[in-house]
Amino acid sequence: MRALKHGTMRAHVALALAALVLAGDALQPALAGGFNYKDALTKTIIFLEAQRSGKLPPNNRVKWRGDSGLEDGKLANVDLTGGYYDAGDNVKYGLPLAFTVTTLAWTALAFKPELQSAKELDHVYEAIRWGTDYLLKCAARKKKLWVQVGDPNLDHQCWVRPENMKAPRTLYEIDEKTPGTEIAAETAAAFAASSMVFRHDKAYSRALLNKAKLLFLFAKSHQGSYDGECPFYCSYSGFNDELLWAATWLYLATKRQVYADFITHEAISSSVAEFSWDLKFPGAQVLLAEFNMTSGGGAQNFKTQADNFVCAVLPDTAFHQVYITPGGVIHLRDGANTQYVTSTAFLFVVYSDLLLRTGQDVMCGNQPIRPERLREFARQQMDYLLGANPRSSSYVVGFGANSPTQPHHRGASTPVLPPGYDVNCGLSFGEWFAPDRPNPNELTGAIMGGPDKDDKFVDKRANSSYTEPCTYINSLAIGPLAALAERGPKLVATH
Repeated sequence: MRALKHGTMRAHVALALAALVLAGDALQPALAGGFNYKDALTKTIIFLEAQRSGKLPPNNRVKWRGDSGLEDGKLANVDLTGGYYDAGDNVKYGLPLAFTVTTLAWTALAFKPELQSAKELDHVYEAIRWGTDYLLKCAARKKKLWVQVGDPNLDHQCWVRPENMKAPRTLYEIDEKTPGTEIAAETAAAFAASSMVFRHDKAYSRALLNKAKLLFLFAKSHQGSYDGECPFYCSYSGFNDELLWAATWLYLATKRQVYADFITHEAISSSVAEFSWDLKFPGAQVLLAEFNMTSGGGAQNFKTQADNFVCAVLPDTAFHQVYITPGGVIHLRDGANTQYVTSTAFLFVVYSDLLLRTGQDVMCGNQPIRPERLREFARQQMDYLLGANPRSSSYVVGFGANSPTQPHHRGASTPVLPPGYDVNCGLSFGEWFAPDRPNPNELTGAIMGGPDKDDKFVDKRANSSYTEPCTYINSLAIGPLAALAERGPKLVATH
């Protein structure tokens, strides 16, 4: 886990943008269309199974993983087993976990035909439900939400796989006296989005939606940032984006006027150049772009703001803000930077589908940008991760050429030990963290956090800013990979 993760880019994109020259991107990947996207898709989903906590099912595909965290919640006489470890450590953080679930649910909704064709839809459903089953336990009590399991400071004192961890499973919660609007609203979004995915299971879908409504009301009524996950997950952007995000998903799930009213009259929205676990504005704006809604008393048009996100990212616009490395990939900041690569690719493909469906373009000032340009850029970003980069190396473990062998990950870098094995924490770093050798267990499908702004990457587990994977990097990669696998390199829509 990285301290002070991924601070938020706060700069707004100007609403009035000048014209741009639609030159083709000079950084065309050398191997465009030459990857086995289906294989990459499958492996990207398998990584999420390696992150599971709790009692693993018989069909678990990561054979070196075992049951873990089976007494989570016991300190408070509640059952908090299950869920996901967010990255390479053994803590379950509520904010990124819920965001992983929300984005997985969006993926299942937006790319259902592609996932069905690739025979991966059921695996995505399983990944979502592994998260929602856990989050339902966290939200079992009214006006209370368990938001974290495990003390990160103690956890970081021992390099041990989750099956043999020794640190106490300290519990953290939010309630009326200790609010946490970001986490409550993000969990509401996860429930609302997932309720749409599981409509074929009416009882389960209803349970998710009811929890979403209650948590949104709680988030709105007891406003305040929760800093208990800091310095590991500090919400630099505040909670207005999560409130808009949750209200958007609740509106989509219910079509109730109360959520439309919140979006149009109460919600705060802003043009930004980043979509991440911390900053959800562009995601909500893309979802709302086709509805005739505004916020801020009519001053903020969601289609315009979604366009502003695109114009801020594309390197061939007059007002681009996002740095692109010499090799052609987005770089916002060190530390799981590839989350911005996959999140942008995801939004670009989803938004291009919407634009084609509604016969619209992105408008950067007076210059239209065709949806095809968004798709080409999304493909370029994903191809870079798969190997079309200056290193000619994959950033996905177990996929392609020269894939990483030393992910910063306790379970993958530690040999399988007998249950109950007493790990010497003082010696654990010297035994399993420090040695310069490949991990004994392949963390199949994990997308590394690197490279740096100069396309440089060192495959060493100690280089955590570049070698630590995260669930939300992968959750946002699944959709673009499914589209590439089933539509082909040009991402031509089939539905």
